[in-house]
Amino acid sequence: MIKKLRLITRIGFLSFLLVLCLVTSVQAQGKTTSSAKKPLKVFISVDMEGIWGVVHGNQCSADSPEYQLARKWMVEDTNAIISGLFEGGATEVVVNDSHGSMRNIIASELDRRAELISGSPKPLSMMEGIDSSFQACIFAGYHARAGSAPAILDHTISGAVIYSIKINGIEMPELGINGAIAGHYGVPVVMLTGDIETCRQAREILGNDLVTVSVKEATGRFAARNFPREKVLSDLKEGARKTISSTDKFKLYELKPPYQFEVNFHNSNQAEAGLLVPGVKRIAPRTLSFTTQDYLEGFKLLRALISLASGS
Repeated sequence: MIKKLRLITRIGFLSFLLVLCLVTSVQAQGKTTSSAKKPLKVFISVDMEGIWGVVHGNQCSADSPEYQLARKWMVEDTNAIISGLFEGGATEVVVNDSHGSMRNIIASELDRRAELISGSPKPLSMMEGIDSSFQACIFAGYHARAGSAPAILDHTISGAVIYSIKINGIEMPELGINGAIAGHYGVPVVMLTGDIETCRQAREILGNDLVTVSVKEATGRFAARNFPREKVLSDLKEGARKTISSTDKFKLYELKPPYQFEVNFHNSNQAEAGLLVPGVKRIAPRTLSFTTQDYLEGFKLLRALISLASGS
């Protein structure tokens, strides 16, 4: 009888140890899972006209001696944002150089934690590289749409060709056209930087929840009051840090199909080459129109019409 009791006691003790080990293992796995960083990918599209210090087209052109300094400001603004993102919990940052030739950012000076997409042409141009794996999108150094004032270097995609672009009746700056690409992939635009007028247009189109950081106040098309440099860099970093910690509150910018595009050129000759494209109609001497069910298809056709007009 005593032997049986001892045996039962031993079995009970071993069972207790087994259960204890299982509970400890589950708890440890739970802690490991909760402590592991969830993926938080951020896409940054960086233009040049809205960068701190830039007030003239010469600074944005590789042919000008002023260009090298503007490139430095461009990478500094971008690095401040990247630093804030990683402090705020970002696990991956992809930067797309989005100005002109798209070879402006000094690659060797970009924060080493970020990836850089450089060069052109690219199928999605300023938005090349974005997809549904990203949790947030940021527009840095952006500018106002053509015809804005006061605004530094206002234009829409091509200052030499485009007078205005409307999509579903809304006159769009680049930030709206590109914001809809982000929305197509289910990615919210959470932050934008540029001059005061650009930030105003961004909130008007993308929503008041959008975090905007003004780096300068335009006094004309080629003149601005640049805010203190150290404060700007601090504001860019802090804005990105706070923004990325609460991405759930930002809504997608989505346009509803069918997508009606109206492209208004500077002169009638620029519109003529686009008539060679099936589905494109001329609704005014300088204006072409087309409709698509797929937004990316419409965007690419828009870019094709601009390219045709540039060669006319």
